[in-house]
Amino acid sequence: MHKVLLCLALILAPCQLLAQDVVGEADALPTLAVEDVPDDAAIATRLRAILGALEFDGITVSVDAGVVSLAGDVAEPSISEKAESIAERLEGVVAVKNTLSASDDLANQINPAVDRFRARVERLISRLPLLLLALAAFLAIVAAGFLVARMRFWDRISPNAFIAELYRQAFRVASGIVGIVVALDVVGAAALLGTILGAAGIIGLAIGFAVRDTVENFVASVMLSLRQPFRPNDLVEIEGDIGRVIRLTSRATILLSLDGNHIRIPNATVFKGKIVNYTQYPARRFLFDIGIDPDADLEATRSLAQATLKALPFVLDDPEELVWIEDITESGAILRVTGWVDQTATGFAAARGDAIRLVKTAIEEAGVAIPDTTYRIRLEGAGMPTASSGPPPRKAPMPQAPAASPEPSVHKSEEAALIPLVDAERRDCDDLLAKGAPRE
Repeated sequence: MHKVLLCLALILAPCQLLAQDVVGEADALPTLAVEDVPDDAAIATRLRAILGALEFDGITVSVDAGVVSLAGDVAEPSISEKAESIAERLEGVVAVKNTLSASDDLANQINPAVDRFRARVERLISRLPLLLLALAAFLAIVAAGFLVARMRFWDRISPNAFIAELYRQAFRVASGIVGIVVALDVVGAAALLGTILGAAGIIGLAIGFAVRDTVENFVASVMLSLRQPFRPNDLVEIEGDIGRVIRLTSRATILLSLDGNHIRIPNATVFKGKIVNYTQYPARRFLFDIGIDPDADLEATRSLAQATLKALPFVLDDPEELVWIEDITESGAILRVTGWVDQTATGFAAARGDAIRLVKTAIEEAGVAIPDTTYRIRLEGAGMPTASSGPPPRKAPMPQAPAASPEPSVHKSEEAALIPLVDAERRDCDDLLAKGAPRE
């Protein structure tokens, strides 16, 4: 018996739950009024007035017992949805029967767009005087900015012409931005400026990443034009490249090598690299090593080399020339000889070569041998002539070298020959180097 009752309870439980859900849903529905119900004609009149104010043409409205029926053709499906939403919100409406359909007529579909375009044109025409006033304000501010940028006082506050042109360009851009702000404020669209500036910032960031090397070279050119580490025709060495400076552009530094070739070095490399300017100080030291017999009097030979160097007319007295014993090797003692020359009057390479020749001649004339560091290897039994091969060929006599002249030769600067070439290159060209700018 108990088992039968348990089975009946299990069967009836879902039915009771379903009945409770139905009752709950019925209780949740709003009740419909029976008395004081709005008149159907009033609902229809009110709805027609609203649709007419919204210019929803072609819609037929009928109301029966609070049920609104919408029929007709509309230009867009969105109009049908809006009309149904408005009808549902009216007081006394029980339900909405929407049979509106989008029209297949092309003219009916185009008319709303034409109407919107016509409304915008009419609004633009009505605001045309205000737009002309904003345009006039923009042009006046920009014109004033360009006139101020052309004044000469920018050259007086700038270290060189390149920086002055940067100041002018920055002032022109600033005047353009001010003109845009004033024009937008006149037409009442100042809030649009934030959107424009945000878009410009994103675009500028993308362009900056794309042309990073170009921007880096341009910034380096600005810094180099301010610091002026070299001038036109200076003999410099930049990251191993030696030549005379032709010009400094907004992207690269152009050198004329000692071989007469153009060398273009990016300004970023020049700014971050090592620069050796040989022209900034006219005195320059040359240096060479010479070996002597270890059995010779080292001090006397050193003094002889120094006296020979001092007697040369192109060697400066101040700073003084110096000779010292640098090292002792298997082949003999090594003397290091140094002297100074005036680069503006004497060619450096020619002076060094002449000093080597004359010091060597003086040491040899004093009876001091200069060791021969050439090693000769003889292979026993290799390459010996056989009986059938005949006598070995006779060697040609070696030419005798002429006696070295103890007199110094006339020294001509090999770098000075590039000066006319650089001057010719610099004619009628833009350059960021200015002679009157402060030098680093």
